[in-house]
Amino acid sequence: MAAELTAHQLIAKHRPTLDQALETIRTRAYWSPHPEHPKAYGEDGSLSLPEGKAAFDALQGTRFDLGQPGTDDWVGGEVSPYGPELGITYPHPDVDTLLPAMRAGMRAWRDAGAEARAVVCLEILARISARTHELAHAVMHTSGQAFMMAFQAGGPHAQDRGLEAIAYAYAEQARTPDTAEWHKPQGKRDPLTLSKRFTPVARGISLLIGCNTFPTWNGYPGLFASLATGNPVLVKPHPRAVLPLALTVRIAREVLAEAGFDPNLVCLAAERPGEGIAKTLAVRPEIKIIDYTGSSSFGDWLEANARQAQVYTEKAGVNTVVVDSTDDYKGMLANLAFSLSLYSGQMCTTPQNLLIPRDGIRTDAGAKSYDEVVADLAASVNGLLGDDARANGILGALVNPDVQGRLEAAAGLGEVALPSRQVPNAEFPDAVVRTPVIVKLDGAKPDAEAAYLSECFGPVSFAVAVDSAADAVELLRRTVRDKGAMTVGAYTTSEEVSAAVEEACLEECAQLSLNLTGGVYVNQTAAFSDFHGSGGNPAANAALCDGAFVANRFRVVEIREDA
Repeated sequence: MAAELTAHQLIAKHRPTLDQALETIRTRAYWSPHPEHPKAYGEDGSLSLPEGKAAFDALQGTRFDLGQPGTDDWVGGEVSPYGPELGITYPHPDVDTLLPAMRAGMRAWRDAGAEARAVVCLEILARISARTHELAHAVMHTSGQAFMMAFQAGGPHAQDRGLEAIAYAYAEQARTPDTAEWHKPQGKRDPLTLSKRFTPVARGISLLIGCNTFPTWNGYPGLFASLATGNPVLVKPHPRAVLPLALTVRIAREVLAEAGFDPNLVCLAAERPGEGIAKTLAVRPEIKIIDYTGSSSFGDWLEANARQAQVYTEKAGVNTVVVDSTDDYKGMLANLAFSLSLYSGQMCTTPQNLLIPRDGIRTDAGAKSYDEVVADLAASVNGLLGDDARANGILGALVNPDVQGRLEAAAGLGEVALPSRQVPNAEFPDAVVRTPVIVKLDGAKPDAEAAYLSECFGPVSFAVAVDSAADAVELLRRTVRDKGAMTVGAYTTSEEVSAAVEEACLEECAQLSLNLTGGVYVNQTAAFSDFHGSGGNPAANAALCDGAFVANRFRVVEIREDA
């Protein structure tokens, strides 16, 4: 089938979805074309739950051949946080061969135009969506997420974030018309007349450095933002979480080839144990864009050393919740308990510091002392996670031994209000499943400050006693300014305190959730409506997703001539 015909078919198929996405990023309303319920899959070519599990099982112990050039070795070593070794090997790149091959298809991809690029990307997403159940198992067994979270966050929610990036990318490219006729009056003389053409031109190869905990959710925005703006994308997965992104690369290459484009516009770069290939790739002159999610130390290194590239980083922060007062004490406790427990706190948005006045708070259940608030929160977490089966479904497994080490060390930092317990997993006996620990700290003591002003990634939270709500706001401000935050929460019935928290977040550029007591949590964001991170504090230099996230991935080249 001719490439042009394929492009017309894809436009007819996907243009309505693109138009709806464009409208939704304008209105910020709720919308998703990707079903959240597992039973919604299994028809129209999509894999059912059993089919997805079978497809995942069939991959284990195999060589994951992508047919890409420059493969000089086969590497692997993924071990599920639930115990089993995956036994899959992936192509290791000869970079000097692979990078030139990736550039070869850029001209045709550029000349296709923004609309064609967008609908090809939407076809990639549609095929990813059809294999959501397979990807869910891949995410589960590389990240340690419980199945339902891996299904939703690794599937439809990740796909929504990818679609959001495509919409922003298209909108920014379409902002400038393809052509224009320019006429400048000259009085009695003939006007000056020019014909002008404007072409979005990609920067070059984009490097996606994947993370261990949310390989698709954090990976899809950068992947699709770069691809939709004309850039080839080299996907460098985290060595513990290769499979979800390898599947994504395979699907992308298949769609590109079927649409008449060079499949090497998307390639995979798996690495040997301890190789650190990301650092080598990041400073290559061919790499013009980098998307990274992970530790602050490597994110800072990328920003300082990858000078030839536009670098987008999501690093680490110290997420904080101010607890001043509430008119729904039970709802507040339940909301906080779930926020602290979800995926064992292994989310960049999980609250770490709970700032509570040492004289207590006002609630609809009467005045509560600092000690009572902390004890009641501990009881709420215990109630939520008391049943082992339910606990496994919420907590998932610890993603690596480093998280377990931080969890166990946290108990020595202060008075333990809620000890962590090991939760047995009947299906996966080797999984390390642990409930959160809550540690009480006095915010006025310098030795405590060293603990709560450092990120402690995992199921660790600090109940920090402060002198007043005003002191809590000032500590919040200092935390965001110095350490960064992906999320901020606050509970208060005081207009004065609410205004102070809002002003602190506006000045320090942090996303704020106020008085959440229902089924929406501070560590969740909705594509098309919520911004993930702000790009304005040390936790991240970009937001998912806004115009700034896509606009600098391309430049506009003008060609003008006499009419």
